Amino acid sequence: MNQNRNSSSLQGRNFLTLKDFSGDEIKDFLSTAADLKYKVLNENQTFDLLKAKSIALIFEKKSTRTRISMETAMSTLGGHPLFLSPTDTHLGEGESVVDTARVLSKLVNAIFGRVYEHSMLETIAKEASVPVINGLSEIYHPLQSLADFLTLYEHYGSVDGLTMSWVGDGNNIIHSLMMAAPKLGVHLKIATPKGYEVFPQVRKDADELAKEHGTSIEYTTDPMYACQDSNVIVTDTWVSMGQEEEYNRRVNDFKGYQVTKKMCSVASEDWCFLHCLPRKPHEVDDEVFYSDRSLVWNEAGNRKWTAMAVLAKLLSNYQADERRLIK
Repeated sequence: MNQNRNSSSLQGRNFLTLKDFSGDEIKDFLSTAADLKYKVLNENQTFDLLKAKSIALIFEKKSTRTRISMETAMSTLGGHPLFLSPTDTHLGEGESVVDTARVLSKLVNAIFGRVYEHSMLETIAKEASVPVINGLSEIYHPLQSLADFLTLYEHYGSVDGLTMSWVGDGNNIIHSLMMAAPKLGVHLKIATPKGYEVFPQVRKDADELAKEHGTSIEYTTDPMYACQDSNVIVTDTWVSMGQEEEYNRRVNDFKGYQVTKKMCSVASEDWCFLHCLPRKPHEVDDEVFYSDRSLVWNEAGNRKWTAMAVLAKLLSNYQADERRLIK
């Protein structure tokens, strides 16, 4: 579908990667999330913004936060979510991705996919006539990054000038952060073991964004160096879904990458910790994970509000209250 049919609005756009959105557009999503969150939690407002609208939720991978946040987001806005597991449709077995995209476009107002291959979402987006939302692919997880940055805005008031350190695998989480951080004025320091670096094309794109927006990105294999003077320390699973057979090798290759209080001791005095969950103790120890520096519970909760923001912006002309604009 046409990504740029209305350049003054996010309505009708696809949401496959934050690479496709400017810094102001990302802030528009975040402002909308903050506004909706305030109106629901503080003013007890209810919405019929998406009344009579529906979204098909295609899940190839199991989920807790993504499924619940998207289902509750759609229903809170007055719409109807349709959960589709691999056994619920003909997708991939008897019906092609192309045909499925065209059929669903006639039945629902948006298509959401939590899938293995990013190319599947790109095919759906090419063939669909309704907005397509990435709920996770092997390259990007943009909904998670919106929740991360909303959490940081709430915690710090602004993210401009912050340094974010990644300690872990070069996966879809860091890829999405790399597509947004430079546009928001955030510096990145990325520590990955040899052989687990971020995708080369993602690195190229991120380096160009950093140059364009006057921020920095450093790459290293030394987690302690990456955390030096950092405000935000982020990690994630070392073994993503579909990599279970690599578990023993990966855990061995990531020795020294567990986030600990010692590692955090070299960070800035105001450091905080993020993890998209579910967490394994070998990724971050209890002392950090359950500390008052850990923002993981707010981060998880913000998945709902950022999902609502994406739905509200793609499927309507919703505008946030000026008092909650993120600038």
